[in-house]
Amino acid sequence: MMDKTNKKHISIALMVIVIGLGVYLCKSSGMLENCTPYSIKNYICSFGMLAPIIYIVMFTIVPLTLFPDAVLAVAGGMIFGLGLGTLYTIIGAVCGGTLSFFISRTFGRGLVEKLIKGKVEWFQNGIEKRGFLFILILRLIPLVPFDVISYGAGLSKIKYKDFALATAIGIVPGVLVYTNLGDKSGNLFSVEFLGAIVILVLLMIFSYFMKKKISIKGLSNKVT
Repeated sequence: MMDKTNKKHISIALMVIVIGLGVYLCKSSGMLENCTPYSIKNYICSFGMLAPIIYIVMFTIVPLTLFPDAVLAVAGGMIFGLGLGTLYTIIGAVCGGTLSFFISRTFGRGLVEKLIKGKVEWFQNGIEKRGFLFILILRLIPLVPFDVISYGAGLSKIKYKDFALATAIGIVPGVLVYTNLGDKSGNLFSVEFLGAIVILVLLMIFSYFMKKKISIKGLSNKVT
């Protein structure tokens, strides 16, 4: 049986490996240099059969960058289509959320509080009693920063399995919309692509009003 110190060292080592791999992929793909869904598509497709793995790894390291995950999700739809694109994106997003969650849980409040700017108490109060519901509701609002939720959850007492399951379920609507946009982008003047744009706009409008109506602090009061 490993003690807590050994587990922490192993966790840190794994994080360093993931971060190192992420830096390499970011640099080689030009991900941080005005990258577009088309350039990401070409880069990932260059790996052939390994493309799904590369895509998932890139999604995993998104929380460590300032790169918008929506652009990557659109590229996923372009590469893999709606079905597999949605599946791989959900896997990648859960892995990315997991990385943020355990960075937070490993390195603690001092580091993370700077990242999520004073929202630590709101997360702890809301998650302590009904963590699954709290995370699920926040994940259903795409305009609520994905990484803020993940880092905040890592500081709370929520069980990882509840966090991961709520994340996987809650991000489905948003992932479907973005991968569908990528899937239909082969013909920019098709009815299907215009329909995908309309769905995206509706999602953004819904998310905007929900974000205005439900603050993290207000939500924490409702679910406790």
